[in-house]
Amino acid sequence: MSVPVAAEAVRLRDSFGRAITDLRISVTDRCNYKCVYCRTGKEGAQYTELPIAQYVRMVRILVSLGIEKVRLTGGEPLLRNGLVDMVAELAQLRTAYGPDGVRLPADQLGEPLDLALTTNGHLLESLAAPLKAAGLNRVTVSMDAVDPEIFARITRVPRSYERVLAGVRAAQAVGLGPVKVNCVLLRGFNDNQIERFGEFSRREGVIVRFIEFMPLEEDRTWKPETVVPMDEILARLNVWRPSCSVPAGLVTLPANSASETARRYTFADGVGEIGIIAPVSHPFCGHCSRVRITSDGAVRTCLFSQSDHDLYGEMLRGGTDDELAAYLRRVVMKKEARHHIGEPGFEKPSRNMVHIGG
Repeated sequence: MSVPVAAEAVRLRDSFGRAITDLRISVTDRCNYKCVYCRTGKEGAQYTELPIAQYVRMVRILVSLGIEKVRLTGGEPLLRNGLVDMVAELAQLRTAYGPDGVRLPADQLGEPLDLALTTNGHLLESLAAPLKAAGLNRVTVSMDAVDPEIFARITRVPRSYERVLAGVRAAQAVGLGPVKVNCVLLRGFNDNQIERFGEFSRREGVIVRFIEFMPLEEDRTWKPETVVPMDEILARLNVWRPSCSVPAGLVTLPANSASETARRYTFADGVGEIGIIAPVSHPFCGHCSRVRITSDGAVRTCLFSQSDHDLYGEMLRGGTDDELAAYLRRVVMKKEARHHIGEPGFEKPSRNMVHIGG
């Protein structure tokens, strides 16, 4: 396939000069869990799914503009038929720009994409090996407790903890690691799991990342006092001793990139890794490198956007690759400088997290 002419310009940037290198694309609005901080438990999928080929076309055009990392999300992406084949197609794509931001010559291949997937892990045990073979690099598992009873109360699915733990271990075994485990903390609900997750990281060899609760839930009941802020998490882990032979106190790890969302830490002996994603108490918008595509083909330039940009509609109207690339450049120029959580006049986004893509 030909490369869009628009891709010959400088790599994709927003009006603030931020290079857009990361894409999160939702392949389904469906989910087999009804997590209490995400869904009401009464509503299901609200948006359509596109043919896999249309998602692949969107990704291909965005890669020609400078995208280097692609994360497949949902809903729950492992529910989507054709996902393994989609990964295999994406694994054939190559980056279009060099580290210096200059477009590579037509006869020079770029690097393979960094392909990742976020999942609740319920179906991961049997799919980890096929996904790895297809070309998936990494997996992130949403896992909000290491206590089976608390976990089932969060997901509203009996015996779900055992299924997810098996998925985490299968992903580690086939080389989709180090697996990241994301935990959204809610005060009074699962904040008693912080130290236990420290143990879990060390025991299972996974990266645990705590995420501050954001106003993205379906039932719209977010309150600031429900958030367990980063400083509190750090204070607790800094006085926790993993064992008698390991002194208390976290050690700061360097960021992998300027746009990384998590602040990274390990323990005094270097075993285990903790990340904290703190969009509420310590926003990181200044280095944001992300755009998102929803399951129905809408571009969102920020989690907290008040509007969508109908990329799929442009495709249905017969847009060529060149025209779609130009459209995407115009959309990205509208990317917000930052979110406004906790500020006067803050408005929740036009879609909830589960209908945007994690």
